[in-house]
Amino acid sequence: MIIDCHGHYTTAPPELGAYRDAQKAALADDPLHIGEKGRLDISDDQLRESIEGNQLRLQRERGIDLTLFSPRASWMGHHIGNEHTSRFWSEHCNELIRRICDLCPSNFAPVCQLPQSPGAGVESSVVELRRCVEEMGFVGCNLNPDPSGGYWSGPPLFDSYWWPLYEAMCELDVPAMLHVSATCNPNFHFTSSHYLGADTTAFVQAMTSGLFADFPTMRWIIPHGGGAVPYHWGRFKGMAESNEAWARLDQLMDNVFFDTCVYHQPGIDLLVDVVPTGNILFGSEMLGAVKAADPTTGEGYDDTKLYIDRADLTGEQRSRIFEGNARRVFPRLRTPGGSG
Repeated sequence: MIIDCHGHYTTAPPELGAYRDAQKAALADDPLHIGEKGRLDISDDQLRESIEGNQLRLQRERGIDLTLFSPRASWMGHHIGNEHTSRFWSEHCNELIRRICDLCPSNFAPVCQLPQSPGAGVESSVVELRRCVEEMGFVGCNLNPDPSGGYWSGPPLFDSYWWPLYEAMCELDVPAMLHVSATCNPNFHFTSSHYLGADTTAFVQAMTSGLFADFPTMRWIIPHGGGAVPYHWGRFKGMAESNEAWARLDQLMDNVFFDTCVYHQPGIDLLVDVVPTGNILFGSEMLGAVKAADPTTGEGYDDTKLYIDRADLTGEQRSRIFEGNARRVFPRLRTPGGSG
């Protein structure tokens, strides 16, 4: 079985975008606007149509069996509005993910976004995580380390601000993908510099703080191949070994995992050569940041299965990357109420 740990619902019907536009319009008149959750009039037929020619088609063409499916990352937009804005928006997005998984239970398993908001606590995120996991069978969450939208004005990941959320993740036994959203800082392009910089930053914050000593069962997935981490493995390893208070890289490997959203063969070859096989989860980010085909091969840049197929791996290593590691990191895939 091939499990894709990183898929987003980037093809939602236009009614979802219209709901978000209405939220933004109300906030333009009153930045403290609360409003109400309201409803989305989206039929099951619309949901099927939105994925049939997109995610489902590519799953069939590329031989992917199951995708861990979460709301569109760039649309999480935690910097927009206030805590109520994020709560209503996240609930709608997560409920659409649950409906998709109900319509196609053999193709998708649900991963939720959290209603984070700058300046607010994480209590609302804990409530939504519990709702999604305990009531709707979600198997993981996306955690934004920078809800300010590119300004990094909030507490770092090792701050006690995050403790209630980490405690809930450990209690529920669900991992988090450390995934930022769109940026309102003009210095950063969101899917390139902001995403990859955030991946690296999240890893370094864990390394320099040793926070997993306090949460030894917590699991993070660092997406997009880990940002700069595999490429600069020696830098991080050497710095950690020179600072007694920092976590060693081999210690971090009990808690930190990387996906394969790296869109060329040399990048994947480096990833599987440097990072322990047990810490790599197959991911494609389909349909995500890079939808184009390589003009030299005609193959989609994001067809990451091809890169794993061609990498210098044993059959056992390939099996762990394609399935075994995901089942270990997302144990609710194997429990009643999960969607695996």
